[in-house]
Amino acid sequence: MKTVKLLLAVVLSVIGSTAVVAQTNASTKKSAIKTEVLNVAGQCEICKARIEKAAKVEGVTKADWNIQTKKLTLTYDAAKVKKDDILKRIAAAGHDTDKFKATDKAYNSLPGCCKYR
Repeated sequence: MKTVKLLLAVVLSVIGSTAVVAQTNASTKKSAIKTEVLNVAGQCEICKARIEKAAKVEGVTKADWNIQTKKLTLTYDAAKVKKDDILKRIAAAGHDTDKFKATDKAYNSLPGCCKYR
């Protein structure tokens, strides 16, 4: 009888500790996912495609730029990619953000309909 109780106690301990580890791993992964809304300058559908393409790097699960509001909704894994790196890529594509401005060369290479300055 003591053996059965001991065996039952060991089994319950193993199951309990496995659940705690699984919850810890899930919460760690979830906490790295961030969604932010950022200002990005642009004008048209061509800008939308360029901005979203520049933002889509490994670790980004969503990049949706709204033409009317000039806002980019960005969902990304902060453990895989830094927000500043994404914003730098957008600026390199010719579009200003609040933190990084496009170079004159990148901006001047945009089609006429995309110029916003």
